[in-house]
Amino acid sequence: MINTFRAKINIIGLKIKNPRSKEVLNIAWPVLTELLLGTLFSMIDMMMLGRIKDTAVAAASVATVGITNQPLFVGLSLVQALNVGGTAMVARYIGSKKLDKVENTVKHIVLLNQIFFVLPLSIFALIFTKEIMMFIGAKPDTILVGANYFRVIMMGFIFQSFNFSLSAVLRGAGDTKTPMKVNLRANAFNVFGNAVLIYGLIGFPALGVTGAGISTAISNIIATVLLCRRLLSGKCMIKLNIKSAFKFDKNIMYNLIKIGLPASMEQMTMRIGMMMFIKVVAGLGTVTFAAHQICLSILGLSFTPGQAFGISASSLVGRSIGEGKLDKADEYGKEARRIGSIISSMMAIILFVFGPQLVGLYSRDPEIIRKSSDALKIIAVVQPFQSSQLILAGALRGAGDTVWPLVSAFIGVLGIRLALAYILVTKLGLGFSGAWIAVFVDQFIRWLLIYLRYKTGKWKYIKLK
Repeated sequence: MINTFRAKINIIGLKIKNPRSKEVLNIAWPVLTELLLGTLFSMIDMMMLGRIKDTAVAAASVATVGITNQPLFVGLSLVQALNVGGTAMVARYIGSKKLDKVENTVKHIVLLNQIFFVLPLSIFALIFTKEIMMFIGAKPDTILVGANYFRVIMMGFIFQSFNFSLSAVLRGAGDTKTPMKVNLRANAFNVFGNAVLIYGLIGFPALGVTGAGISTAISNIIATVLLCRRLLSGKCMIKLNIKSAFKFDKNIMYNLIKIGLPASMEQMTMRIGMMMFIKVVAGLGTVTFAAHQICLSILGLSFTPGQAFGISASSLVGRSIGEGKLDKADEYGKEARRIGSIISSMMAIILFVFGPQLVGLYSRDPEIIRKSSDALKIIAVVQPFQSSQLILAGALRGAGDTVWPLVSAFIGVLGIRLALAYILVTKLGLGFSGAWIAVFVDQFIRWLLIYLRYKTGKWKYIKLK
């Protein structure tokens, strides 16, 4: 498969001439494959909901997913804070040959996430389901259709967060193939389960959006089982032994807090900003919000090159700094950005040209297709800046520099996006298009801040214990 991937890269004009490019691609292609197919599976799920026969129920179902994703992403953002620290630390420990610290680092991340974040948030969400949905901006029709979906998804969050933690440390070790194989199997089951439970196939009842939630929760459990079996087998780069006792390590905690606290604040800033942004868009009505959710689904697909090469940059930059090879770390960051940006630009062209056709896969509603297609043109223009920002931010995180991604998120999302969206949507009456213009300006400002930080080279000298 890697040979096929390299062949495709060569076709689009990228020549693999040096070892740096090969190493970047070796780590990035499984992540890119996983994210692309995972996002496509998610898009198919959304298409299934959008094609429920009752158009009102279909719009409310699509809106339900968008509403539910906001508190879910808040929870995942907290989990990802420790995961970012874990990725950077595992990469550093492997680079500096401190392999004895890897297993205990993994145990710290998993236990701390479950005890302090996952279980309390899941319980809170189950108790205050309707109140949370109303706060985000859900209309009565969305709450009626989607409350049970919300509850099921938040129960599945327990397993999803566990999977995120294990995948993050594996990627820090440079093992991106194991998470890819596991998540593709789980997502394939999810698509099949969604079709069966949404529409009531092969003798199962038609449960609509609740069925989609049940299928998603089961797929998360499947992924947990597969990941644990792999890690306990001793056949992958990170080995776990459940018989060995957990040992509290103050240096590991120090590093997790040093890297994870700014990462946590960044993710919370992003999520709070996104929830407030969602409230602005949700105020335009259920149909408009459904169009917005479709655009977010397609935007998730366009994220994938930046995310994949950002993860590659994190692993390789962290490992190189652990080895004491600072110039090598810089070379990895630049090469990851170069390749990822070219792929993202090609995706931008597809979004710009074929927007109506893509949206037509989700919905038959002419108004939704028109609004979403206009927004996709703005998304296409965002792509080069978005991809570069994601990749360079990944390089910074791999070095342990999580403060500047926080600064960029605070200024871009809370400062620029929210204020501009309010002005363009509410005051100037630009509606849906105004909201997505605000997204473009936010992405450009964040790219500029991250790029300027990376250029200083100060991230190379961040110390961990």
